[in-house]
Amino acid sequence: MPTREPARSHGRHVPVRVPARRRAGDVLAGLGALVVLVALVGGVPYALLTFVGPPIAPELLDIDVLTSNVGPSTIIAVLVLFVWLAWFQLFVCVLVEVYAGVRRVGMPARVPMSGGTQFLANKLVSAVLLLFTAGAMVVPLAKLAPTPAAPPVTAVAYSAPLVEQTLETHKTKKVYVVQPPHGRHHESLWEIAEKCLGDGRRYPEIYRLNQAKEQPDGSRLRMADLIRPGWVLDMPDDARNVHIVPSGQPREQTLREHPGRAQAETRPDTTERRTQDRTEGKHRQQDQREDREEADRQGSTQTERQDDRGPQTIMREAQDGDLTDYLAAAALAAAGLLLVLARRRREQLWRRVFGRRIVRPRDDAAQAEVALRLGGDAPGARVLDVGLRVLGAELAAQRRTPPIVYGAHLSARTLDLWIHPADDDPPAPWTAADGGQVWRLPAHEGRLLPEGGPRQGGAPYPGLVSIGTDDGGRVLIDLEAAQGLINVRGAHTTAALAALAVELATNRWSDRMRITLVGFGEELTAIAPGRIRAVGGLAEVLPELEASAAPRMEVLTGRITGSPRSAHYLLSAVAPTHEEARRLALLARRDTAGYVLAGEVPHATWTLEIDEDGRARLAELGFEVEAQLLPRRHYRALIDLFRTADRLDGEVMPEPEPLEGLHPPAVEIRILGPVEITGLPSLEEGRMALATELLVYLATHVGGVHPVVLGGVLWPRGVQDMVRDATIARVAQWLGPENLLTDEAGRLRLGPDVRTDWALFRELVRRSHGDPTARAVLLEKALGLVRGPLLAGRRSGGYTWLAADDLEYDVSAAVADAAHQLCEIRIAGGQPDAAVAAVRAALLLAADDEGLWRDLLRATHATEDIVRLRAVVEGLTRRAASHPYGGGMAPETEALIEELLPSWRIHVVRESSA
Repeated sequence: MPTREPARSHGRHVPVRVPARRRAGDVLAGLGALVVLVALVGGVPYALLTFVGPPIAPELLDIDVLTSNVGPSTIIAVLVLFVWLAWFQLFVCVLVEVYAGVRRVGMPARVPMSGGTQFLANKLVSAVLLLFTAGAMVVPLAKLAPTPAAPPVTAVAYSAPLVEQTLETHKTKKVYVVQPPHGRHHESLWEIAEKCLGDGRRYPEIYRLNQAKEQPDGSRLRMADLIRPGWVLDMPDDARNVHIVPSGQPREQTLREHPGRAQAETRPDTTERRTQDRTEGKHRQQDQREDREEADRQGSTQTERQDDRGPQTIMREAQDGDLTDYLAAAALAAAGLLLVLARRRREQLWRRVFGRRIVRPRDDAAQAEVALRLGGDAPGARVLDVGLRVLGAELAAQRRTPPIVYGAHLSARTLDLWIHPADDDPPAPWTAADGGQVWRLPAHEGRLLPEGGPRQGGAPYPGLVSIGTDDGGRVLIDLEAAQGLINVRGAHTTAALAALAVELATNRWSDRMRITLVGFGEELTAIAPGRIRAVGGLAEVLPELEASAAPRMEVLTGRITGSPRSAHYLLSAVAPTHEEARRLALLARRDTAGYVLAGEVPHATWTLEIDEDGRARLAELGFEVEAQLLPRRHYRALIDLFRTADRLDGEVMPEPEPLEGLHPPAVEIRILGPVEITGLPSLEEGRMALATELLVYLATHVGGVHPVVLGGVLWPRGVQDMVRDATIARVAQWLGPENLLTDEAGRLRLGPDVRTDWALFRELVRRSHGDPTARAVLLEKALGLVRGPLLAGRRSGGYTWLAADDLEYDVSAAVADAAHQLCEIRIAGGQPDAAVAAVRAALLLAADDEGLWRDLLRATHATEDIVRLRAVVEGLTRRAASHPYGGGMAPETEALIEELLPSWRIHVVRESSA
């Protein structure tokens, strides 16, 4: 193949595109395809118009044809219409394929109900376009299935002599740029190895080449299944679909020069190689599917307490999707997990040591919290909780027996309960639908119901749990309503059981609950130790279950009348023996407990069948949903997250970088309270919130952020490059060129005239440490910057990146520590009122820091005003009793109150009795 002299740009060799030759066979095939296309697109309609007539014959325009006898002419007219429709379908397919080929958009759009027709059009158009240009190839359709293909990855093409010539003058290496998420698709090392090395099992080679090497965002590759958008990965020498850069080039420069995917190859064997790759890919997918099926079969007969899986298995599970795909999609479970996590964080703050922040999660655990914040449906969980409690209380007041609720559907508009027997007279604000088979609570009515009001009772249906989502919302079933065994089988059984366990253990719409996990989930006790226990086999728990069984009606009535029994649910990843299944079935008929079993369970009342694609079908109830699953990687991330929340040792806060001066900035970004931007005009209402978040992120990451990384942060579910770049350009125009800078590595950073109130706060505190005489004044100025909770009023659904960032942890600890220092200084100086003011300023932002409340008690006691002290104690007691995260009051705080106000407990008892 002839070579061309490499072009030069600023002293560096750049790749030269070498056009591919057309073979004689390609030319003949292209000419034949062109003739066929012309005949089909133009000849067919001409022939139809000439010999048959227009698409709609006069016979079909007669309305009487619907009621009269059908004659031969009418049948012919219908057949003609079908032929026209078939031609139109082909015509649309040709247009789609031509557009995809000429514009090089990659995989052509799917034309509905046009499998074989679009395949034919693809082949014909590909051959014709190859006739005119080898670079305008259409991506061949490997299969016409509804599953979307991953975005195509292409490469810079070099001829062999050109590569050799380049390497002689300048040593190069091959790299791959990790792309931002595309919809629900996130890249993994397995997938990159599959694209670039032809075999996903070669991912360890990429891992070893990049392990612990610093990436453009300052982080490093620590785990094989955790990579981030914007990372630049070194690749083996035989990699394709990659970029070729000088070997010593920094990763930041590579990312700046090659932020996107590589260009398209144009070698003449491209189509053949793609076909071969697709065939190999099908074989690999089949192998992976068989491996998972075998793992599921083994998981139904033995426990999963010890994880002896190899790295290949872990990577295959990572292929099932990113953390966001599963955790954010489990909206009700995410809301419950966030609530439990907040309680743990509050308990961490009880014991936080001065000068240290509480331990924050990292790696997968941090990403798990990001996903929970992104997907958690707290309003939906509240509607479900309060709505069901109000329903139970109203039924109890009317002395009515609660109906059996076998399913529920929660959407943005309504909460529907499918009940038995049908009843068209539900208590208000519930209404009846479908002849009384459905009780419906409009969402706006549910949001107006007060929590803890007199109309609320116990939790009547604690066994309601999500099995997945449909097009309209979330589908739940009541495990107790089956009154028999529930069988989960097919693919992903353990992942489905884990998802059920997590939601049951953390939901709001239950009171007292016990969950027994058989053959899996021992680590889940880290999330809900009071609710979950794990055992190795069914034989360990059957005698206890049989001894504690209670009549169904007695339990249901007790829940709504104020004397509830603990609900009990058994989830087993171990298939029962014939005798165990018999005993469990007898229990399920007379007990309220729910029994969910994996494996083949004959005579199960309900069977939840899950296929390889994650679709779940419950035929007995007519439900078909996208299954709610918790694969092992996501399960482990949750466990790590909650184990982090149990750590009490804390972390040292980093020292801030000094500011050059304290002069007022041109643009100030205020985050110590309601988020505000001063010094800039307002943007349009629909764009201001996102632009503000972008500025906040840049302002709190002073080292700079690459646009690719910024896109993954602000749009964790994925965004088009065009949208990301347009947003950044809009913010750049808003700030001005002097305030938004781009460094040599392509990273964005704010100019020196842009500052946050947080940076000023840290500088004032830092200076106070070096100047004892002005310490109190500087700390007072710092606390004067606090106006409320961090980033109060931030946009809904945004700032999920805070979960994986130091900012929240640093701000809360620094504000509380500054107030503590100032409080001690003022008390020592005989100024207790000023000490009280300092602590109350910090409580605006760090209200859950229990150390601040103890400082407030000591400062108020120093005023020697007993009435004022009692008011603080009463307020603290009421707050602890009604705190949304629960947990009461720290033992140290109670002990301090006993010391300062010994009579407080008597006073509280009298208040509660009254």
